[in-house]
Amino acid sequence: MSNRLANETSPYLLQHKDNPVDWHPWGADALALAREHDRAILLSIGYAACHWCHVMERESFENPDTAAYMNEHFIPVKVDREERPDLDAIYMEAVQSISGQGGWPLTVFLDPDGVPFHGGTYFPPDASHGMPSFMMVMEAVVKAFEERRDEIRAQSENVRSRLGAVALIGAPEGGIDPGLPAKRCATLVETADMENGGFGPAPKFPPASTLDFLLARGETAPVELTLDRMAAGGIYDQIGGGFSRYSVDEAWLVPHFEKMLCDNALLARTYLHAWQESGQDAYRRIATETLDWALGEMQDPAGGFYASLDADSEGVEGLFYTWTPGEIERTLGDRAEAAVKAFGVTPSGNFEGRNVLHIPGGVPPAEFGPALEGARKELLEARSTRIRPALDDKVISSWNSLMISALAEAGAVLGSRQYLDAARRCADFIWAEMRDSQGTLLRSWRRGEARLNAYLEDHAFLLEGLLALYDASFERTVLNRALAVAETMIDRFADPDRGGFFSTSHDHEELIARRKDVGDHPIPSGSSSAALGLLKLAGLTGDTGYRRQAMGVLKLLAPATARQPDAFGHLLQAIDLALDPAGEVAVIWPADADSDSAAELLSAFRSRYRPGFVLAAGPEGSDSPGLLKGRTSFEGKPAAYVCRNFSCRAPVGDPAGLRAELGDPAT
Repeated sequence: MSNRLANETSPYLLQHKDNPVDWHPWGADALALAREHDRAILLSIGYAACHWCHVMERESFENPDTAAYMNEHFIPVKVDREERPDLDAIYMEAVQSISGQGGWPLTVFLDPDGVPFHGGTYFPPDASHGMPSFMMVMEAVVKAFEERRDEIRAQSENVRSRLGAVALIGAPEGGIDPGLPAKRCATLVETADMENGGFGPAPKFPPASTLDFLLARGETAPVELTLDRMAAGGIYDQIGGGFSRYSVDEAWLVPHFEKMLCDNALLARTYLHAWQESGQDAYRRIATETLDWALGEMQDPAGGFYASLDADSEGVEGLFYTWTPGEIERTLGDRAEAAVKAFGVTPSGNFEGRNVLHIPGGVPPAEFGPALEGARKELLEARSTRIRPALDDKVISSWNSLMISALAEAGAVLGSRQYLDAARRCADFIWAEMRDSQGTLLRSWRRGEARLNAYLEDHAFLLEGLLALYDASFERTVLNRALAVAETMIDRFADPDRGGFFSTSHDHEELIARRKDVGDHPIPSGSSSAALGLLKLAGLTGDTGYRRQAMGVLKLLAPATARQPDAFGHLLQAIDLALDPAGEVAVIWPADADSDSAAELLSAFRSRYRPGFVLAAGPEGSDSPGLLKGRTSFEGKPAAYVCRNFSCRAPVGDPAGLRAELGDPAT
């Protein structure tokens, strides 16, 4: 018989519906049952693409004896961290303070009120390598819960306070140091791994936001090295496109093989930005292959994008993506030798006797040449006959908003109607399918059903995505939606007392702590995304209220960037924009023409990565956004105005003149 998870929509929860464990989804019913029976809650948090989550399920949750003990002594609760990032953040912090480390699967023991008192990550079925077995851990927890109840109860209030501490911090007096972006940039350059790229030791997550910040500051050397090494490494799918979640080694060679929508949306943008700045065609290729992978493998027919592909297939990590020399020879015949050499394939392999394909030498080619390109296609066709990794086909609003940004930017910069149409379709999908009858944004959608309150990151990423789509299309409807999202975000998430935004809305389910998002690695926090989106909106509209809200975030979180700047790449971009905006650009065309008439001016603007500028465009007579109001075309032709604080220089009507006004070097 299936357990209670059979009624859920999350693919991760549904993976566990036939476990002998009497799993409950998180909710009031599970908490009430814990209080009624006076039992501890065994909370297990993971996600569908997580390799070690699958391992612990096979070893423990499918074991009848282990399940019987769990059912007798605990209220077992299963949570999909992608659906409930609020719960994941609270209990991850708790486990990190208890054990000194975190990760998934996350295993946390709670009192009947939901307050954690013990926890860890993966526990093996048998004691090994200095780790206690899962049964040993459960028995020790049961003993402590029975014999030390007063001690656990006494610690409860302290635990609650500690987990909610970040939300109680106020902004320091005074403004933000004007030299902060330059100082953090210098630290990042000094600490960059100039042999392998990235920052710090293994495991390494792609630092997309930090690379964008460095690129905006003109520090191209660590950016290009990192992008080269990642694109040449096994973390990039050399024949199918798209990036895995992270690398288990410092050289980006062996990945943790799951592919997540969020990572690929961010990386596609970063490679696009690097192409704009460097002109290196390899970066353009990686950006387009990544977006093409998402369009080909991750798009729901309704227009949204799925969450992830699993790390495992046939119960084996990485089996779908790895190769032996024999498999390549059987696929390519006498052409195999060139492919074996090009992708670093050896008889001994580099991952459990098999080969993760990579580019030896660490520099991705701009193109592979006809013969090798043909070999890539044949290998991809052969791989497609293998048993595929499982697909998590839920649609997450925040991650889809990241993909809207990536597709919209690429559509505008590359002149791709396909990408722009996909961005517009995804935005329309969220607006039509992922809001309730009152227009409230929801977190997750699957097979026609949207559910769960949306979080700060869902609103903030959607604001950024809609602004990117406006920059690509200049559609009034898109801008109006962005304005609506911003107002809703401020109304439901802002902290009027201490500044910044809470990660959950004012009407969200009451948890043991209400938190604020901090940290942008591996994806941006809701806080920094909200600040960046509001600053851009202030630049478009002239509404200083949006800037005040953004500055509340920046003043609150700026001090944290000193400790670990590589964890605050998106926040640093927002601080940079707030302290030293490059300005605004308004492009106007005659009322009887259309945007195509201004294509050359817009192309000149998009020829470089210009994160410090805000762009608006429209026909003569436009009064929204405010940046366009009162602007006129020039001698009956399109004109561009370069402004700072809404004070504009004389209009220019040719691309060379616009580039000069923007400060581009003479060509």
